[in-house]
Amino acid sequence: MTEQFGADLIVDSLINHSVDYIFGIPGAKIDRVFDKLNDKGPELIVTRHEQGASFMAQAIGRITDEPGVVIVTSGPGVSNLATGLLTATAEGDPILAIGGQVKRADQLKRAHQSMDNVALLKPVTKYSAEVEDASVLSETIANAYRIAKSGKGGASFISIPQDVTDAKVTDIKAIKPLSEPKFGNASVDDITYLSQAIRSAVLPVILVGAGGSNKKVSDALRELLSIVKIPVVETFQGAGVISRELENTFFGRVGLFRNQPGDMLLKRADLVITVGYDPIEYEAHNWNAEIDSRIIVIDNAQAEIDTYFQPERELIGDIAATLENLLPAVRGYQLPEGSIAYLNDLRDVLNSFNRHIEVKEEDRVHPLEIVESLQEIVKDDETVVVDVGSLYIWMARYFKSYEPRHLLFSNGMQTLGVALPWAISAALVRKGRKVYSNSGDGGFLFTGQELETAVRLNLPIVQLIWNDGHYNMVKFQEEMKYGRSAGVDFGSVDYVKYAESMGAKGYRANNKEELKKILSEIPETTGPVLIDIPVDYKDNIKLGETLLPDEFY
Repeated sequence: MTEQFGADLIVDSLINHSVDYIFGIPGAKIDRVFDKLNDKGPELIVTRHEQGASFMAQAIGRITDEPGVVIVTSGPGVSNLATGLLTATAEGDPILAIGGQVKRADQLKRAHQSMDNVALLKPVTKYSAEVEDASVLSETIANAYRIAKSGKGGASFISIPQDVTDAKVTDIKAIKPLSEPKFGNASVDDITYLSQAIRSAVLPVILVGAGGSNKKVSDALRELLSIVKIPVVETFQGAGVISRELENTFFGRVGLFRNQPGDMLLKRADLVITVGYDPIEYEAHNWNAEIDSRIIVIDNAQAEIDTYFQPERELIGDIAATLENLLPAVRGYQLPEGSIAYLNDLRDVLNSFNRHIEVKEEDRVHPLEIVESLQEIVKDDETVVVDVGSLYIWMARYFKSYEPRHLLFSNGMQTLGVALPWAISAALVRKGRKVYSNSGDGGFLFTGQELETAVRLNLPIVQLIWNDGHYNMVKFQEEMKYGRSAGVDFGSVDYVKYAESMGAKGYRANNKEELKKILSEIPETTGPVLIDIPVDYKDNIKLGETLLPDEFY
């Protein structure tokens, strides 16, 4: 009989949990696991940095609702996970992270790469533990996996000393996952209460967040909206919940600055129904500054209360089931004529809002020209990923997406560098479909080395770099506050050569026509393509100004 080690239990447990991909970088304290992956288990994707690996695992979690898996070695391998795990936990994306650790006998010494892994990552995870005996490896993985995806998703971290990974095990088999617990809908009393509140409302509004964007919930919400035409506002992470067929119910997205058409609607509404909304996406003080909104929550966990977010009722349970049971109770409800007239006027504002392009610099592209070029080329089933920066605001406000989790933002932590790693995972999961990754020139180089990973995997990623030579999202906000900027300038990079040096195709688009031509000529079957776009951000100041007419509040 072949010898079995702790590493076998780790890999077999991941096989039992139907894990398709493992992202990571090997090292001496965890290398037996990597050795086992030569013979069995999920596909190993070796990345160029552990942070990139953690972002890739996060995107798997966001897109599939099943934890993405990242495995790294001890010391800096583990510490480099912190940003990715923090981002995943803050934004509700399940991850299972496994980190190597020094041998148990070395943990209290000043030994090479010895540190307290669990204490380091505990603040940024839902679960952080170290395995001290190989016999409990599989059960620890099973529990960590369940915790990562239960309720509001997040990161689970397991630290495994090298001598535990290398330990021989006998008569222990890897645990198979249990059937998932089935949660019911909110109580009949709560559903009745909400239905009566809707029927008595003059202008009810649904605010849908990240928790409303999985397929089951979005399908249930779409069914409800096909019968009862309640207006909807999305958070950035709720993007795509409203389909093309229901576009008449969509009134924009809210996030970052309180000066959007969706804010007008939330302020005017006499009932705000939040569906899977998390305040980290867009704090309630931005849309309920006057503390006068009537709020009812639909979610799978209790809300976090603050001064600006005090729901009068919470419908807790399976969100999709709650929406399904709400439908018959509100069937036949119609908005009053006055509310319909208001919404028609607001739609005109939404369609024209801040879309005027002033004369721009020669050989530069306006953000709205980039948005419009993408809108013309991107198909509904293709994924658009957006890094943090000024581009993130332009894309979140103006790019329309009609499928949930096909327009991806880091809206909780606003973490720079997520776009390209997320794009890699989207291309892996949604095979054969292009992924359009958008980064600023500042954020791109946080994880730009992963372009080589995309080339190695021959993934159909189109990487757009909105290039202006600054950390511009900080720059324009500093200028609004202080009349000048500080600490936001850096040198230029030839991104076309950068792409070519890694085996990708590189282009530069100096105007909208060149951009549209490049995008339209990229073949359906393509490896990574990078497009450097000199961008004119002089209209950014408008993003932060209070532009909304008082009469719409």
